[in-house]
Amino acid sequence: MLQLRNAQGPRARRLIGRTLLASALLTAVAALPAAAAAPQTPATAQTPATATGPARSETGAPAYQQVAHFYGAYIDAVTAENGGRLATDLRNFYLTRQLRERLSTWEQRNHADGVLRAQNTPLAFRVTPGDSATGHTWSTVRLTWSTGKHPTYSYLTVRSDLNTGKISGIGD
Repeated sequence: MLQLRNAQGPRARRLIGRTLLASALLTAVAALPAAAAAPQTPATAQTPATATGPARSETGAPAYQQVAHFYGAYIDAVTAENGGRLATDLRNFYLTRQLRERLSTWEQRNHADGVLRAQNTPLAFRVTPGDSATGHTWSTVRLTWSTGKHPTYSYLTVRSDLNTGKISGIGD
């Protein structure tokens, strides 16, 4: 078992674990295009006529789960490395190019992290699925900023493209 001497307490170990998981995910995704380009044999290829069940996005998971995976890994990355390379890689993987451009403009104007809509990092988050229409689905992300008897929350509405599974909008 891997033990890290600087990992004090369960929160630090969970943070390191999520960061390592996110790194492994990004490494695996880098190998995906080569595997996707390989020709499929008739035994593994499915056409719409022979496929059983509904068509699914490339992500293989409901959009709100993709949003939860992104926010969990992103918050851990920002906390661990203060918005470093892993956070950028996560943005490149989970967010559309157009959203990344809009976030960059928003961040320059507001001097804050556009994904979190804040200058600080939240203590926790929760993702709730929402409605779907016209090729998109919406999720609500609740960010927890304080603990105690009366915690402070902020809410974000996150839009995902059903076709690609990528996050295409983040709003207050």
